[in-house]
Amino acid sequence: MTHWLQPLTAAALGLTLFAAQAQAGDLQSQRVDNRQARQSHRIDQGVESGQITPVEQARLEQQQRHINRLEGRTEADGQVTGKEAVRMEKAQDRASHKIRRTKHNRRTAG
Repeated sequence: MTHWLQPLTAAALGLTLFAAQAQAGDLQSQRVDNRQARQSHRIDQGVESGQITPVEQARLEQQQRHINRLEGRTEADGQVTGKEAVRMEKAQDRASHKIRRTKHNRRTAG
């Protein structure tokens, strides 16, 4: 490869890597948003069925708001690191588990 092509090749590679990282961040954000929507729907279903009391609903929704704030902070710099993605996933895992436990405890609304 001639010397004048090397900087162009390096620049093209850099742009490709940047685009791939941006796309991965977008996919991560979309996954988080989709999961948040599913979890909110599960909470709504629990309320409608009477499986979740108003007090439980408030606590679960507070946890969802916390996750939304965490997502905002994570994405604020425009880049989601692997460590940040794992942290988001674990927060959503805990919320999902709490929703399930709440829906299947013996407390009922009404």
